[in-house]
Amino acid sequence: MPHQPDSELAAPPVSHAAPLIRATARLQLHRDFNFAQAAEVVDYYQRLGVSHLYVSPILTARPGSTHGYDVADASRINPELGGESGLRQLVQRLRAAGMGLLVDIVPNHMAVGRHNPWWQDVLRWGRESPHALWFDIDWDSADPALKGKVLLPFLGQPYAEALEAGELVLCLDAESGELYVEHYEHRFPLAAPDHALVLETAGSQRLAEVIAAFRKAMPQTCSAAYGLLRDLARDPEALADIDAALAGFSAAQPHGRSALHQLLERQHYRLACWRNAADEINWRRFFEVSELVGMRVEREDVFEAMHAELFRLYAEGLIDGLRLDHIDGLTDPAAYCLRLRQRLRSLRPGHEPYIVAEKILAGDEALPAAWQLDGSTGYDFMEQCAAVLHDGDGEPVLDDLWRDIVAELGSSSSQDCMQVHGPAELCHFPSMVQQARRSFLTRNFAAEFNVLTHCLHQLARSAVTTRDLSLMSVRRCVAELLVHFPVYRTYATEEGMPALERELLARTAQLAAARLHPSDHPTLHVVEGWLGGDLMLPVGQEPRRALQLRAIARFQQLTPPLTAKSMEDTAFYRYGRLLSRNEVGAEPAQLALSIAHFHQLAARRAAQTPASLLATGTHDHKRGEDARMRLAALSEIPEEWATVVRHWRTLNAPIVAATAGAEGGIDAADEYMLYQSLVGVWPDGMRAGDDDLSALEELAARVIAWQRKALREAKRRSDWIAPQASYEAACERFTRALLCDPGLDARHHPFLTGLEEFVRRLAPLGAINSLSQTMLKLTVPGVPDFYQGSELWDLSMVDPDNRRPVDFDMRQRRLADAMSRPVSLRQWQSGGAKQQLIHAVLQHRRAHAQLYAQGQYLPLSTHGKLARHVIAFARLLPAPDGAQGQGWQATVVVCTRLAAHLLAFDGARDEALPLVSAEVWGDTRIVLPAQLSHAQGEGLRQWRSVLTSGAGPLEECAMPDGERGGSMTVSEILGSLPVELLELRLS
Repeated sequence: MPHQPDSELAAPPVSHAAPLIRATARLQLHRDFNFAQAAEVVDYYQRLGVSHLYVSPILTARPGSTHGYDVADASRINPELGGESGLRQLVQRLRAAGMGLLVDIVPNHMAVGRHNPWWQDVLRWGRESPHALWFDIDWDSADPALKGKVLLPFLGQPYAEALEAGELVLCLDAESGELYVEHYEHRFPLAAPDHALVLETAGSQRLAEVIAAFRKAMPQTCSAAYGLLRDLARDPEALADIDAALAGFSAAQPHGRSALHQLLERQHYRLACWRNAADEINWRRFFEVSELVGMRVEREDVFEAMHAELFRLYAEGLIDGLRLDHIDGLTDPAAYCLRLRQRLRSLRPGHEPYIVAEKILAGDEALPAAWQLDGSTGYDFMEQCAAVLHDGDGEPVLDDLWRDIVAELGSSSSQDCMQVHGPAELCHFPSMVQQARRSFLTRNFAAEFNVLTHCLHQLARSAVTTRDLSLMSVRRCVAELLVHFPVYRTYATEEGMPALERELLARTAQLAAARLHPSDHPTLHVVEGWLGGDLMLPVGQEPRRALQLRAIARFQQLTPPLTAKSMEDTAFYRYGRLLSRNEVGAEPAQLALSIAHFHQLAARRAAQTPASLLATGTHDHKRGEDARMRLAALSEIPEEWATVVRHWRTLNAPIVAATAGAEGGIDAADEYMLYQSLVGVWPDGMRAGDDDLSALEELAARVIAWQRKALREAKRRSDWIAPQASYEAACERFTRALLCDPGLDARHHPFLTGLEEFVRRLAPLGAINSLSQTMLKLTVPGVPDFYQGSELWDLSMVDPDNRRPVDFDMRQRRLADAMSRPVSLRQWQSGGAKQQLIHAVLQHRRAHAQLYAQGQYLPLSTHGKLARHVIAFARLLPAPDGAQGQGWQATVVVCTRLAAHLLAFDGARDEALPLVSAEVWGDTRIVLPAQLSHAQGEGLRQWRSVLTSGAGPLEECAMPDGERGGSMTVSEILGSLPVELLELRLS
């Protein structure tokens, strides 16, 4: 049943009125930053210009969850966040500020364990549970030991050892009247009928009634039996009898261990060591996380149960839109999205729900139009924006540097946890990803791979024409398809596979065929046809058709986690050419994106998903958006960077030796990636010579935490499953010695001084990139999204570093000061210029909401010697028909890029403003087409700066097509800032 709000929480009613979505601010909610704390920052974000808060999941997660994606109870709002009363107070605060609320939801999975009542019911009743089909469990596993059972791989050691050690304890919950097996924090409920088996060993007449009740218990009628046992537990004599029964199953005695083992063998689950999960698990997980179970949300009853609370909140007007987490995990994302939109429409007629999905788009891949989403969560824009601000000309030098570094590693097969042999694979990103995929298929996702291949083999055996296709041949063919798969997933259904995806699968099969022996090609052809849907079995050929649909679903649900784990969580930590390109949604092998391609993708977004979120930072990013932009500048000065790196490595070689352990010292690849991370994370204004070491010690702690995670994710010299303590310790000693070890001060001080000086030189370039990135996010088609605290410089690293508490008080003070002045570079080092820019443009978006929501996107051509250093475009909202120019709106956006060789540095400080001087721009001009420089017969226009209030005329010029256009000089536009937003006005 949906949770019913208390009467005191239901009033006062919340207005349904919600503003047009102009900009969002993403907040991570948890018990230390709950609804009440979020309400305290509403006024700040309103003044900044944000229209909606966008929060992490709000349904009840496991206690202490820091992110909310481990929902355990979908029927109520998380009490750790403040419950429904806290949510209502937050929404009232938002409505008073004219703002709305977007909520992150998790349709793909839930948390397992004692706090999930649906899961516990399945463990209690097995297939008889009303929830048995809600979870994506294979009740008919090929493993006889798992037929009708759920594997629970949560033991800290092998089952026999855990049993012997007394780590499995039969207990009574006196409050609920239930018997359960306890293993540290885990609680495994006993099957209801087996309560009778346990209690009858006491031989007590006092327990006769409850024993009889449990023998007859059924899922719908068991409450009486549990009630009887709960009542008996209050009677001291009866409780003594119960305790005596439990004692007979104590592992302290051999007969007790045997009895407990026999009892556990009767349960609807099979306990196992956590290491068994990868090979044997018989239920779908979120990625390889055994604490999160896949949900069958394609079932109507599951869909309604998981969304009932959210639907109630939406119907009441408490929330205005949804963000869908891990859409690629669902069996049929299109059907889910359509059902969700239709359901929300029915709850608030006349109000179109805002729905975006977390979807990683590879290359030029587009969000499927059939899903009817407003857009993605913005990883695609984050990649496009970052890539256009990298310099592709730096690729050869960066390649050479990385090649030289990995050449020092030699053959690393003896150390490599994933068996990537030697430097060649570390230099070629696609090969590295493919090797990681192979390893994950045989290790982390072995169980999922086995289920898929056995399903296909069953399908083959079910027909005369394919009965000779062997299981091993099927495994080889499917493995090669998975290894070479170029996108996160395809979306075949019982209707077949979309044409473009079918072509993609065919190309993948060609790559697979090149790796397979010709004898496997017939098998590959059949498997490709089955998975692609062109050999779809007709209705009426059950169960063969069901087998095929199951195989398609399992294939499509395996490719996303396999891709993510192989690329984002492995290769991104191995491939160190330039870490700014190792970001969620990115393609590290592609260093840069052309301006023309960036414009094409922006125009496509304007046409297809103009309300898509535009992110530059998220709770999952590998690096903060401004650390990424600082490192991007290295692509502009690759020769200088290579020289600096080689100098640092020579300088620090004695420290590598001094901090080495049994597995040696930090190797060349890890050392190089450490230097990049230090350059990216080094705080603006930090001085190496400061007497106070606390700042350096704090920085060292953060970097070491990142380093440990990076080493284990890379799975090259360490691993989460088998951490290499000696090597990790050597890396930590090296990092600490570089940053804050007084005992090595004489040796590490030159490095720190050099690091500080280099960052001081690089910081202005990073600032230009960051301000350009911010301006692009604010003005291209889409809805700008700001990750918490990123209004100032965000130099964070991967989680948990990017989820540290945000100092909102400081940000509010700075905003109050910034609001009274034009945007300037006066406070650029502290990030003040970024916050000013965001505020100024968001105010313009507020005043011209339709221009940004519906306006055309017009790329503008640039001319002159520095044309490649300018990104320029216009947003145009034509006047309505017959309005004679009234309502015509146009803006021009100008951003600097690749400024490394354009800045003037102060020789004394080797430092520069993040600004290219007017003299350097020279004759560089931006040309406006006639539709901007002439409209409605009104003639030429003038421009006015939204940021500085400066103004200037448009100069008439001839266009290639013979039309008369207008032009503006970049030196005049970018005289005081590296970015500009101009309004075009009538003469």
